[in-house]
Amino acid sequence: MTRYVVGRVAQALLVLWAAYTVTFAVLYLLPSDPVALMLSANNIELDSLSPAQILEARARFGLDQPMHVQYVHLLTSALHGDFGVSFAKHVPVTELVLSRLPSTVILSAIAVVLAMVVGVGIAFLAAHVQWRPAQLFLSRLPSIGASLPTFWIGLLLIQVFAFSLGWFPATGDLGWQSYVLPAVTLAVPTSATLAQVLTRSFHDTLGEAYITTARAKGLSRFQVQLRHASRNAALPIVTILGLLVGATVTGAITVETVFSRNGIGRLAQESVLTQDVPVVQGIVVIAAAAFVAVNLVVDLLYPLLDPRVVHTPRVATP
Repeated sequence: MTRYVVGRVAQALLVLWAAYTVTFAVLYLLPSDPVALMLSANNIELDSLSPAQILEARARFGLDQPMHVQYVHLLTSALHGDFGVSFAKHVPVTELVLSRLPSTVILSAIAVVLAMVVGVGIAFLAAHVQWRPAQLFLSRLPSIGASLPTFWIGLLLIQVFAFSLGWFPATGDLGWQSYVLPAVTLAVPTSATLAQVLTRSFHDTLGEAYITTARAKGLSRFQVQLRHASRNAALPIVTILGLLVGATVTGAITVETVFSRNGIGRLAQESVLTQDVPVVQGIVVIAAAAFVAVNLVVDLLYPLLDPRVVHTPRVATP
């Protein structure tokens, strides 16, 4: 077990380093000038500054150094928990990220719980009902949810429940009402994916020999499905849990932009547009850390869910 945990920790560190390095390279190779974007955000035209002032602005953030020097400096600082100062907002990255993190964490947690309830409920009903039209409808419903663009779902919910009915606010992040529409928007594609995977898993599990034995003992269809099939049918859900975490993080960018929420997703979108390298890298490290942590938990849960599974480490990719 010790060898396994050490290997997984080493793998997690490799994933974090790769995510950090790729993000730096992509942002560095963008054709835009971060200094020009930073000045534009403060309503200052680059042409209005002298060459000496421009060089001073570049030197202040270390942008006058070669690429490899900037990379080593930022990576060394990050290893000590210092992600630098935001180019655009002029505040420490850690302080900026931590101020936006609670809103996104609460939104994501609500969306995950909602997605689990809806996704598992649809899959359970699709495997339980006997009426063929209802079974077909429930089995096809997740495909519809998975095919809808996240931004379109958000705009539709705003139009119906904010503008037409006036039940919930269209934008902002004040009060519990402001979480409802964003959480539903974020939960729709996730619940659709869960329902698709779990429906197929229920179908395969209900054909196993031990299910036939349980039915032969006189158990009802509901009891067989709940007490015997659900545990093994849940294995694929555990497998894709890491992917769902990644989908939630990327979905938060769209959702928080549509609903004008001051969370990590919107901060990431703003930072990419202004080429704010330290902020983007700080967010990427947090997202990658969450991903590898979830994958480690998944690996440890597998033998508990099904002792027949021979546990072998999986390669985690963000």
